Amino acid sequence: MRRHLPVLLLSAMLLVTACSSDNDGEQVSSLRRPDKVTVGVIPILDVAPIYLGVQKGIFAKHDLDVTLKQEAGGADIIPAVVGQKYQFGFSNVVSLLLAQSQGMPVKMVSNGCASTGVRDQDFAALMVRGDSPIKSAADLEGKTVAANTLQNIVDTSVRESVREAGGDPTKVNFTPLPFPEQPDALQSGKVDAVFVVEPFQQAVLAAGGRKIASSYVDTASNLTVATYFTGLQQKVDNPGMVERFTDAMQESLAYADSHPDEARQIISSYTEIDPAVVEKLTLPQWPPDVNRNSMQTLANLALQDGLLATPAHVENLFP
Repeated sequence: MRRHLPVLLLSAMLLVTACSSDNDGEQVSSLRRPDKVTVGVIPILDVAPIYLGVQKGIFAKHDLDVTLKQEAGGADIIPAVVGQKYQFGFSNVVSLLLAQSQGMPVKMVSNGCASTGVRDQDFAALMVRGDSPIKSAADLEGKTVAANTLQNIVDTSVRESVREAGGDPTKVNFTPLPFPEQPDALQSGKVDAVFVVEPFQQAVLAAGGRKIASSYVDTASNLTVATYFTGLQQKVDNPGMVERFTDAMQESLAYADSHPDEARQIISSYTEIDPAVVEKLTLPQWPPDVNRNSMQTLANLALQDGLLATPAHVENLFP
């Protein structure tokens, strides 16, 4: 019996090795301490996928402990990411192009959201009060339009709606106002028009407001509106973490796209929207890939309207 003991021990060792090899990924994952990451977001429907991803454990599965911090807009999130206060952020494409033109080292890591591409059935709209004399975007000459932050995709797309309607976009005035404050500002007459996304579009409609343009649809077919991004230094220092965030975000986008009812419901956890309104919301699209042609259109318009001083290099935003 003693002569067979080494053989038995060797067989046992090989069996253990084989078993550990089969489950190597799971064991490593279970032993790794999750990376703590903070993501700057905006309290709008656009970011429902990342909230769903956190709730469903998608990010935890990719060894990420995610904290979501709300800001007024991408223009506020970008400096926080570049300064490494946040590891990742959500921003509209124009704000990222502007940041790049100013020498900020930003890199996209995942798609964020896209327009539905259907006029009058998009998740965002240019809107006025029900009793406003403004009938089309061309009538905004000399008027004031609220934008969540200045020099972003709102400026660019609203100007394109004005241009398409036959007006002069240089004669439109923009004032910064967070999305949640825009419906009341419109009703009180503080501004002449607002450009709002869901769920605030429903708030304007409930108060008797009406749409005069679907500016994202006017700008480009299936417009990529926003993406998730990181700073170049973060990508250099923590490439594995960035890759895992991208994978988790892609999975979260796919989940939101295939579970629209859950996408509607999750916004109750990060906004104060009335549950009765949730059912009326128009959802954006959450495709896995960005529409590069639409991004180039935004870059061209930003240059035409003076937001950019020189042509933007869209390809430099990609990893």
